[in-house]
Amino acid sequence: MNDPVARIMAGITEDRLRAAAHALTDIPSPTGREAPLARLLAERLTAAGFRASAQHIDEHQANAVGRLRGRGGGRDGGADLMLYAPIDTLTTGDEGLDLPWIGSELRPDMRAAARDEGPFVSGLGAGNPKGHAACVLVLAEAFAESGIEHGGDLIAAFGAGGMPTNAIDAPGYPARANTGQGVGCSYLLERGWYADHAVIAKPGDFVAHEEVGLCWFEITVPGIHTYAGSRHRLPYRNPIVTAAEVVTRLEAWLADYPARHRTGTAAPQGIIGSIAGGWERMLAVTPAVCRIRLDVRIAPGTAPMDLKRELAAYVARLADELDAEPGVEMVLAVPGTHTPPDAPIVRAAVEAWEGASGLPHEPVPDNSGATDANILRARGIPTARVGMPKVVSDEFDVDFSRGMNTVDVRAMRRLCEVLARIALTITKGKQ
Repeated sequence: MNDPVARIMAGITEDRLRAAAHALTDIPSPTGREAPLARLLAERLTAAGFRASAQHIDEHQANAVGRLRGRGGGRDGGADLMLYAPIDTLTTGDEGLDLPWIGSELRPDMRAAARDEGPFVSGLGAGNPKGHAACVLVLAEAFAESGIEHGGDLIAAFGAGGMPTNAIDAPGYPARANTGQGVGCSYLLERGWYADHAVIAKPGDFVAHEEVGLCWFEITVPGIHTYAGSRHRLPYRNPIVTAAEVVTRLEAWLADYPARHRTGTAAPQGIIGSIAGGWERMLAVTPAVCRIRLDVRIAPGTAPMDLKRELAAYVARLADELDAEPGVEMVLAVPGTHTPPDAPIVRAAVEAWEGASGLPHEPVPDNSGATDANILRARGIPTARVGMPKVVSDEFDVDFSRGMNTVDVRAMRRLCEVLARIALTITKGKQ
């Protein structure tokens, strides 16, 4: 078999992909507790011939990374390529931590137990991120098995803490505050696992060369701490009531926000994700403050401080209208990033997508998802993003969680072909 793509793909069957999706989904890996899954991935990479290890950040959290050496990119022009996927799930699969915010109960797809449903595998994170990580794993194994010579090194990397979350405050989780927001990817690069180019596998049946970032803000609405029995006798200003008005106005501001910051491929969005105010155990009193937290996505090229000033100016206008003095603080910032569309990794990814699909590639607009691609690009690695389309089924409704928790093994195989073509092009494996 002379066609190197065919040689690699001969070793990638739907059954093999299904088994990999099961293996990854069956090991719980909520943000901060990825170490058991990282160890499995490192073992499989080692068995395939990679120099691999689980890279521990602490006892609970770890990356997995391995290198398949080529002939030497410096001598024959082949470049080192990193195929990257995060491995942590957005929710935990633990009723005590997920309920009631995810719903009234945990559905089967919200638990870390893989189930076959025709061409689909479902379970917590089976689609995002574990189905994509399974594609990177199986492609890496098949690439090594094929025996195809390549100049540059092929690196398979699986990052902990890739989800947009802060630390989970529960027993058995790291005490560190920084367990999400790309902490594993940053740690990976800090320890020398660099490459000339990178591809991140995350949802979306297209090639992305840029990504929005995200900024988190806390808006504090002040009020007066007082008692229900004295409402008619003492000064009264309930910050929860004022916050309700602030939230309504903010929601309208967020609805108009994308039009002001749209780029060729991005339409950054924002949502109010949390409100906190008062003691649930003591409803007889009002709190002195109510906190509103929101996630606002930020287009590539926009500085976090510019967004902070824009939001602060709007909140200042609200303060005058509502006779209140809310404060604005930025509590997290990950800037958006951009790789030039004519960069070798983007060109290779587009050619690979077209080769696998048989269709011309068209940039997809209005994206607002942020990934660890921002960490890779910010550290100087030109990066493209490729992935699988959203699952569609006549058998079940696909809400946000179901889409995260379901993968189509047929789409997995096509993603593997895209990854194979990119790897062959970048590492100069074509003979």
